[in-house]
Amino acid sequence: MTPGGALRVAMLSVHTCPLAALGGKETGGMNVYVRELSRELGRMGVEVDVFTRSQNPSIPRVVPLGERARVVHLAAGPEAPMPRAEIHAHLDEFVDGVDAWRLTRGAEYDLIHAHYWLSGVAALALRERWSVPVLQMFHTLGRLKNRAARSLGELEPVLRLREETRIVGASDRIVAANVVERAELLRAYAAHAPRIATIPCGVDTARFTPGDRAAARAALTTSRSVWSPSRRWHAGAPSSPPAWAAS
Repeated sequence: MTPGGALRVAMLSVHTCPLAALGGKETGGMNVYVRELSRELGRMGVEVDVFTRSQNPSIPRVVPLGERARVVHLAAGPEAPMPRAEIHAHLDEFVDGVDAWRLTRGAEYDLIHAHYWLSGVAALALRERWSVPVLQMFHTLGRLKNRAARSLGELEPVLRLREETRIVGASDRIVAANVVERAELLRAYAAHAPRIATIPCGVDTARFTPGDRAAARAALTTSRSVWSPSRRWHAGAPSSPPAWAAS
C-alpha cells in the first residue's frame, strides 16, 4: 500500500499498450479495457501502474494515464513490434524490469492484475518474488479459439495452451467476461469454480448514450445496406424488412 493507505496495483499488459492507437492487428478491446479499468480504479483512489513491453525506444518510459494511474514501458527483447508467440521468450526480462521498477522506487504492490496469457506467465513469476495475489483475465482462450479455427494456420500454439492451463490452476482469482468464458474455463481448463468471478465488460456512457430516435432512423434509411421499399435488406436477405425497421 501507499504511505496514505491506498491500494496499489501492478497491472500487466505485456503484449500491447493501453495507449496504442486502436484498429491495428494487435490493438482493440483489451487495450480499451485495461485503459478504462486503470483510469476508473485511479478515480476510486487506487494507485495503478500499468506495465507493458516497450515497442518503440523513443517513447517516454512513463506516461500518465489518469488520476493515480500511469503506463510504464519496459524493455523486453527488441523494442519493436513482435509476434505474440515470440514475446514469451522475453518474459524473464520483462519480469526483471517490473521488479527493478518496484525496488528503485520503493513501491510495494498489493495485487497483480494480469491481462492475457503472456501477462499471466509474468504475474506468476512476480508472485514468487512479492508474495501477493494474482488476479487473471484472459480476454481470449486458446482452446476456444482452436475449436473455431478454420485452418491450421489459425491454431494457437501448444505453448499457449500449456501456459493457460498452468495460469488457471495457479491464479488466486480469475475474471471471466461472460458465462461462456466461465463455462470454457471450467470445461476445458478444469478451473476451480469458486475462484472465478464473472464480471461483464462495462460501457462508456459518456461516449455511448441514447440519441434521438428519429434522427437515427433517418440516418439509417439513407444507408445503402438498410431496407427500403425499393430494395431488399441486403444481398440474399428476405424482401420484407426486419420488425424494428417497420415499427
